[in-house]
Amino acid sequence: MNSRERINTTLNHKTPDKLPVDFGGTTTTGIHVSVVYKIRQYYGLDEPGTPVKVIEPYQMLGEVKDDLKDIIGIDVISASGPNNFFGFKNEGWKPWQLWDGTPVLVPEKFNIEINENGSVYQYAQGDKNYPPCAVMPNKGYFFDSLNRQKPFNEKDLDPIDNTEEFKYLGDDDLEYIKQDTERKYSNSSYAIVGTLVSSGFGDIALVPGPSLKDPKGIRDVTEWYISTMTRKEYIKKVFEKQCEIAIENYKKIFTAIGNKLSAVFVSGTDFGTQDRLFSSIENYRELFKPYHIKINTWIHENTDWKTFIHSCGAIKELLPDLIDAGFDIVNPVQISAAGMEPATLKRQFGKYITFWGGGVDTQKTLAIGDEKDVKEQVKQMIEIFNKDGGYVFSTVHNIQANVPINNVIAMFDVIKQYR
Repeated sequence: MNSRERINTTLNHKTPDKLPVDFGGTTTTGIHVSVVYKIRQYYGLDEPGTPVKVIEPYQMLGEVKDDLKDIIGIDVISASGPNNFFGFKNEGWKPWQLWDGTPVLVPEKFNIEINENGSVYQYAQGDKNYPPCAVMPNKGYFFDSLNRQKPFNEKDLDPIDNTEEFKYLGDDDLEYIKQDTERKYSNSSYAIVGTLVSSGFGDIALVPGPSLKDPKGIRDVTEWYISTMTRKEYIKKVFEKQCEIAIENYKKIFTAIGNKLSAVFVSGTDFGTQDRLFSSIENYRELFKPYHIKINTWIHENTDWKTFIHSCGAIKELLPDLIDAGFDIVNPVQISAAGMEPATLKRQFGKYITFWGGGVDTQKTLAIGDEKDVKEQVKQMIEIFNKDGGYVFSTVHNIQANVPINNVIAMFDVIKQYR
């Protein structure tokens, strides 16, 4: 099997020829640029000092090029729209350097200001005529959104303000998606996951409007969460409009590229904390599930794409509803969270949903364990999740900065045993 066949086989809950693997195929299965640099140096792929592209500047994820994919055994590649998280294009690359000395390349509109404390401020669409939208603290490795919530009167709240970032795709954006996807489909055998449409209702990374120069509506994170309980009709109107735009955009995308995607990233909204659900099941069913059903139903009735949801935390109780809502794939499978016992998850839900992630605990084992700990856990997770298909190996969320490179290599070494 080639990579595309391998992924498609496991997504249909059949046993592939070898372990399917993803690093860099989505914005939640990536590798921090500083770690990508170290990996490339370890394998001798670059001369010392050769910079790595930052392909997702919010989380500072690094480009995983084909030569590294070949070494690790990666089966997945990403297709995305022309603009990144901050609303500017990944083009016109220029050199920059992280505080730890990692050489990187960033897009030309990566226009920053560094204050006297060493904090790095980022601007939506690269426009410094507006207040910064995010900050990387001194000696930090990625950006945090800044609160740009304006004072408001309750009677003046307009749900349309919270939909400004959800736009109908124009001809230029659609042409970019078409050319990018067709090029990747024709020139490789990787499975393609599309992160193309903002359909993650209430995705808290998007709520502050980091791609907007002057966001309006409810943009404070705390206020947004309060609103999911106190302003439910407002939230429903936001979601209704977002859903309408998303489905129309999916229609346009399918017309342009057909079934070249193996899966599409539908939602990145987190519903779990470390030890419990963040949203009650009742609240999920009232606010979120109706729109998940609408989008997943359209995709399943009109395409061959599988639908992908990312939700961190202890979400075992919610999995039956996510399956019922039509999701085919769940990520990151946070095995360290309460109730997320791998063997139980596989036994109860493995026939109905593909687990994409869960390969190693990134909070403890990969970050602060030793090589033996890493190898033992990776082997155990593969043996549990990969049985009878329905599994794509990746870590629990992105590989963060400062992870010991020897631990990362130890993980790769175990993966190769199943390739």
